[in-house]
Amino acid sequence: MGKELQTLDYVVFLIYFLIVAGYGYWIYQRKKNPNASASDFFLAEGSLTWWAIGSSLIASNISAEQFVGMSGSGFAMGLAIASYEWMAALTLIVVAVFFMPGYIKNKIYTMPQFLEKRYSPLVATMMAVFWLLVYIFVNLTSILYLGAIAVSTISGFSFTACAWFLAVFAIIITLGGMKVIGYTDVIQVIILVLGGLATTYLALNLVADQNGVSGAMAGLGLLREQAPDHFHMIFDESNKYYKDLPGLTVLFGAMWIANLNYWGCNQYITQRALGANLETARSGLLFAAFLKLLMPIIVVLPGIAAYVLYQQGMFQQEMVDATGTVKPDKAYPVLLNLLGPGLKGLSFAALTAAIVASLAGKANSIATIFTLDIYKKYFNKEAGEEKQVLIGRYAIIISMVIAIFVAPQLQRLEQGFQFIQEFTGLISPGVVAIFLLGFFWKRATANAALVAALATIPLGIFFKKFYGEIPFLNQMGWVFLILVGLMTLISLADPRSKDNPKAMVNDPESFKTSPTFAIGALAITGILAALYIVFW
Repeated sequence: MGKELQTLDYVVFLIYFLIVAGYGYWIYQRKKNPNASASDFFLAEGSLTWWAIGSSLIASNISAEQFVGMSGSGFAMGLAIASYEWMAALTLIVVAVFFMPGYIKNKIYTMPQFLEKRYSPLVATMMAVFWLLVYIFVNLTSILYLGAIAVSTISGFSFTACAWFLAVFAIIITLGGMKVIGYTDVIQVIILVLGGLATTYLALNLVADQNGVSGAMAGLGLLREQAPDHFHMIFDESNKYYKDLPGLTVLFGAMWIANLNYWGCNQYITQRALGANLETARSGLLFAAFLKLLMPIIVVLPGIAAYVLYQQGMFQQEMVDATGTVKPDKAYPVLLNLLGPGLKGLSFAALTAAIVASLAGKANSIATIFTLDIYKKYFNKEAGEEKQVLIGRYAIIISMVIAIFVAPQLQRLEQGFQFIQEFTGLISPGVVAIFLLGFFWKRATANAALVAALATIPLGIFFKKFYGEIPFLNQMGWVFLILVGLMTLISLADPRSKDNPKAMVNDPESFKTSPTFAIGALAITGILAALYIVFW
């Protein structure tokens, strides 16, 4: 098969585009409220159902960094990279049970707002600036970069043209507000799952065909037979990728810091549930956790299949760059180019859906934090609802334009997914320390949080520079422990912390869940235990 999309592919993709755009416009018109508040635009307060919340969480989370980046890591290191997905399912349950009650009870709409209520305006503003910089220059930019590479590889259009197309498509959806994003994400996630499963099925079939047998299950068996080193979830120190995924750290160590930061302290994710009541929010997170279990089948197995096919002599030229270096991030786009007309269009639509949904969600979060925590607080305290929405829309467009111009600078990356994890890993320990102590320790003070916020990046850089041989997840763990220690000492040294007026009061009753949630959480935990036992 050639690179070019066929007429049938364009027809399939056009149908997808029209369905998403048309449905988004219909939702916008149907739920348009002339008296809507800014929180309605940014959070769709009270408008999203549990299935819309869960779908939006996954559609926003799964993007090019998973389809392209995680498939690339699957090509390089195998199923172990799935820990980011499977452990995230367990993290979603923890967030639903222990974090959501505090957010919803205190009517928290942005993460900086939580920090201001719990600590001080200075801590809130500092972290708001950190988040904006990371969201724009790391997350939004890397999503656009990896997405444009994938779309360019499949379609044959230039990187720049693809970047502009993805950005404009995302802007169209984002300008309608969180209601439009949330409900169009339902369609996006359906396309994402169906197209992703189709790609996995055909990749496994191709492996089977190359080895003289037939059927996807036979192909899966061949993967385990011909690449047994790619089916271990827990690495020992002899594995060359131990530094990326250091053994039991993924189960009991700093993987939790990365996941709690992403799923529990991240505007980009929690925003979907903050406008709902507690029961709806928890149901949405549980639904997202079940969807998470599927993701490695969609984004990791194709990478392993590409590795086996590459070892057997297929696409030797396509997987290398101009210098002859193997580029794992090319695995997924190369596989898509092997699909026939129509199916390639479906998979292309799935990939585009993932990219656009993530771009839209990230841009909306950038606009929310900038408008509510920076603009309204420091530039125009009297800004009305209409003005806030307008500023939010400007922020969406400007942040996307910045990403378009910064994205080409990331072309020197080998594995995009690992780049994102390591960079955000500089901030994650501080964020999680501040939030955990803020939630669950009454004596944590604003000064302690300020020190943690200021120290997290320098400490991360210090460990990376002087203890670079330590896996980056373990570095995150050490930084987290140091920051918790610092916050504890500073808080205890302040006599006013004994009667801290900013302390959160947690009602143990709020941590109780419905029987349905408890059964679902138990099922997910059991499935995860089985997966790790089988693929240890």
